[in-house]
Amino acid sequence: MEQYNVTGMSCAACSARVEKAVSAVEGVNSCSVSLLTNSMGVEGTAKTEEIISAVEKAGYGASLKTENPKNRKQNNADSLEDKETPVLKKRLWASVGFLVVLMYVSMGHVMWNWPLPAFLAENCIAIGLVQLILTGIVMVINQKFFISGFKGLVHKAPNMDTLVALGSGASFVYSVYALYLMTEEVIAGNLSGAHHYLHEFYFESAAMILALITVGKMLEARSKGKTTDALRSLMNLAPKTATVIREDEEVTVEIEEVRKGEIFVVRPGESIPVDGIILEGETAVNEAALTGESIPVDKTAGNSVSAATINQSGFIKCEATRVGEDTTLSQIIKMVEGAAATKAPIAKVADKVSGVFVPAVITVALFTAAIWLFLGETVGFAVARGISVLVISCPCALGLATPVAIMVGSGVGAKNGILYKTAASLEEAGRTEIVVMDKTGTITKGEPTVTEIIPAEEVSETALLKIAVALEAKSEHPLAKAIVRKSEELEIQATPVSNFYALPGSGITGIMGGISVFGGNLDFIKNTAPIPEEIFAKAEELASEGKTPLFFSGNGRFLGIIAVADTIKEESPKAVERLKNMGIHTVMLTGDNERTAKAIANQVGVDEVIAGVLPEGKEEAVRRFAEKGKVAMVGDGINDAPALASADIGIAIGAGTDVAIDCADVVLMQSRLSDVPAAIALGRATLRNIHQNLFWAFIYNSIGIPLAAGAFVAFGLELNPMFGAAAMSLSSFCVVTNALRLNLVDIFDPKHDKKRKNNVTALETETPAAPVENTEAAEIPETEETSEIAEIPETVEAEETSEIKEQETAPEFIEKTYKISGMMCAHCEAHVKEALEAIPGISEATASCLHDNAVVKMTAEVPEELIREAVEKAGYNVI
Repeated sequence: MEQYNVTGMSCAACSARVEKAVSAVEGVNSCSVSLLTNSMGVEGTAKTEEIISAVEKAGYGASLKTENPKNRKQNNADSLEDKETPVLKKRLWASVGFLVVLMYVSMGHVMWNWPLPAFLAENCIAIGLVQLILTGIVMVINQKFFISGFKGLVHKAPNMDTLVALGSGASFVYSVYALYLMTEEVIAGNLSGAHHYLHEFYFESAAMILALITVGKMLEARSKGKTTDALRSLMNLAPKTATVIREDEEVTVEIEEVRKGEIFVVRPGESIPVDGIILEGETAVNEAALTGESIPVDKTAGNSVSAATINQSGFIKCEATRVGEDTTLSQIIKMVEGAAATKAPIAKVADKVSGVFVPAVITVALFTAAIWLFLGETVGFAVARGISVLVISCPCALGLATPVAIMVGSGVGAKNGILYKTAASLEEAGRTEIVVMDKTGTITKGEPTVTEIIPAEEVSETALLKIAVALEAKSEHPLAKAIVRKSEELEIQATPVSNFYALPGSGITGIMGGISVFGGNLDFIKNTAPIPEEIFAKAEELASEGKTPLFFSGNGRFLGIIAVADTIKEESPKAVERLKNMGIHTVMLTGDNERTAKAIANQVGVDEVIAGVLPEGKEEAVRRFAEKGKVAMVGDGINDAPALASADIGIAIGAGTDVAIDCADVVLMQSRLSDVPAAIALGRATLRNIHQNLFWAFIYNSIGIPLAAGAFVAFGLELNPMFGAAAMSLSSFCVVTNALRLNLVDIFDPKHDKKRKNNVTALETETPAAPVENTEAAEIPETEETSEIAEIPETVEAEETSEIKEQETAPEFIEKTYKISGMMCAHCEAHVKEALEAIPGISEATASCLHDNAVVKMTAEVPEELIREAVEKAGYNVI
């Protein structure tokens, strides 16, 4: 999407006109004009010159925003800078200076007989001429209304300035005509008749309308400036210089000159200039600018750092990985800009009304004046009613109702680490009825951790962990790494192990201090040492909770169990609870087996769990949920990308993959699940604010126009044009001020959540029939190790070389069960399932590490060689 600056727009009718003109250009696929930021986004193949020409023909100015990073930042800063308020303030003070004198003459003297110099007090024509001159000066000061207004008429695109210019101009012209009639009466010698025309003058109304509209414009400009504070503060975060190492020397350069791959250094207290990876040093980094989290994050060599975050404690040397427009900060700024530059679907109604509003108001004003003349009222009364209609009508309130709320809402989100890519994504977040969440990395931490250490009698936890880490330190398996990390946390050093051997799918062994030690699954360990009966029940209990129990023995004695699992994030249960309290149906999608999935689901409290699904299965589930209501998909991995793209709103965890972030509509910088209900709460608050603004804008015009036209004269309600102008000025100010209230919303406070009625029901999914339960305690998830096998005592009996159970569950399917070794966790099951389902002819596969098998449904006979080859490529064995 190409971004343009647009000049000359004054109201919603202007932006609608520009949008219509550019959309008509051949090659333009979509166009979105923002009155708030005076910018325009265009998608398509049309040439820049043609687009600019279309804008100019519509009566406005346009220029392409430069792509040079340095100039672009300056361009963005310039477009967000409040240039209107100072200019309007000068115009206002100049206008007020002359208006005070005009009001003294027209109201003070004529109505209340306030004193004037004798040469004026005794000459009614002189009084009229003074009013004419003072009004003319005020009109010249505010000539922009007339230039813009009549320019719009010439281009057949009347705008708010047109209404102001016509209202003020009509008052002035009628007053000049009344002055002409007064002059004729004076020449005819009818002084009493001449004095009567002093009450027919509307000079003060013409000037007052301009002054009051200027007041409104100034207040509106000032408030609009505040709506872009969040974006402006983000831009100001970007450091101006960086200290890079060139030719073994530290050199300070402009931030735009830093190249990818270059080495830079950051001292304590300095801002990190670009995204990079720490090569040397340790520090604590304050990432509040990007994530909203004020607690510093510890960083060491190998950790990534982001531009605009602050190095608080140590000296670090880093390698630049993202520079210029690619840094995290630049991407955030782009997202917030994009949200402001696009339009929410709810704005379409207001845009359609704004497009025909001004011509309709002009027509109503003419009809009003004509009807009052037909009813026998004086020309002055009829003109006053018509002028009141012109000046009270406010298309700006309609046009600003949505964009100001979107800008403030997206700014509040950015401050709290929640980034909405478009205005539509902010609106869709507020309409969410179903939240579908990926398990791994979203609800859980995404990496195995030690959850329990259960030593045998007379064995301490430390002793058990020492033996475990001594064996697992030589393994590359994810579960082994969990034990190593736990020992590092407890500062337990790994004792050297000799004669290390591994038996894939069973366990590992070695000699530590002259004693043979073993680690692995229950089937392996029970052959190395006697195991107490209660351990079998404990193992089953751990497995039912979705944990993988690892058993250890040494010197013929059972030493204990270490349970490993992908643990849930601390905030996940509260986040799910809040979503449910908001009336949202919660679903967990995962490729894991049903047993593990349900164990996690029970801990977090989701309404529904769908297990054993591949990426395309996740997308299909999201599509089916979309038939029941608005769906938000939350994920972090490449496998979540299809589902994120197909959901009504995709929410990506910030720590996830670039693919997931690209496919998402909302990005959570802090990678916290609790930000999901916060994002929805902010969407709801923004929608509520937009509804309030639109209600005010429509109601204001619905009541104001009839009142100005004199529809309530019979009830003694009559509106002077000056008060009409004042009301118009306040209407836009009220809309913008109401939008600014969003800054006060605490999106993390559940007290203000309103539970919406939700009739969403669970999907009717067919859960694959689980294999027949084997009650032997030996059926516990195994540990897979990849090290080379050498002289190990034969402790495990050989399995049958080929065991295939064939049974037909349905006439159209052939179902077979294959014995597979090497699976030891949910990830292994997912790998086997994915490998099998990729084979043509296999419609569904369900793998179970608990039973060491895979149940396969075929639409036709599949050669066993293909199955064996696919499983072995995945890293497992068909026994």
